[in-house]
Amino acid sequence: MQPLQHQMMGYDRAITMFSPDGRLLQVEYAKKTVRQGSTAIGVTCKDCVILVSDKRLVDKLVVSDSVEKIWKIDEHIGATASGIISDARVLIERSQVLAQQHRVTYDAPIDVISIVKDIANIKQITTQSGGYRPFGVSILIAGVDNNEPKLFETDPTGIYFQYKASVIGEAEPEIEEILYKEYKENMSMEDGFKLAINALKKTLDKNFDPERIDAGFVSVTDKKFKRLSKEEIVAYSKGKK
Repeated sequence: MQPLQHQMMGYDRAITMFSPDGRLLQVEYAKKTVRQGSTAIGVTCKDCVILVSDKRLVDKLVVSDSVEKIWKIDEHIGATASGIISDARVLIERSQVLAQQHRVTYDAPIDVISIVKDIANIKQITTQSGGYRPFGVSILIAGVDNNEPKLFETDPTGIYFQYKASVIGEAEPEIEEILYKEYKENMSMEDGFKLAINALKKTLDKNFDPERIDAGFVSVTDKKFKRLSKEEIVAYSKGKK
């Protein structure tokens, strides 16, 4: 029995090797890493697309404003992530450069799908190349193209899907159930933020604190990525906005 266990461990260590039952185990471990990360939510509304994320501040001495969980990729595109945030930062910075190069070259904003495909392609390369490990992060990309709010999710395998609403991270099962029950396609921005922030509030329970929430949106009207202030986050969490 022992030699067989050692034989199976070989598939566990090599990123480019399929196990006998057709699995890339290192990629599956990367997906488990995402499920252990802090929660991030994306919701498309009739007038915008929103992102809400939990910073998960585990040390009370950390300055909350120094922890960034939502990033601006271009004027009309934002992103958030769950998993290994340093992996996300590398991918986001690459996307920011790509977006600026597109503006300089074509004097026009880049399509959201072009950013999504580039991130997904880089993730896929690491699933079949020796000497790499998979990116241990899922990323939600939100933006507006042709007056249409769009939300995409990429996972460690390099797969991407477009969603009406999505959640990644540790509270995914609970919040996904809330989104299935309460999400409506004609929601306003206010309704969307109330849904996302209160879903986090339910799952975090007594650990909920507006200080640990990061939130932003891209409006269909001006196609500009903007962040919510702490006061606005507090208002939405109380259902007053």
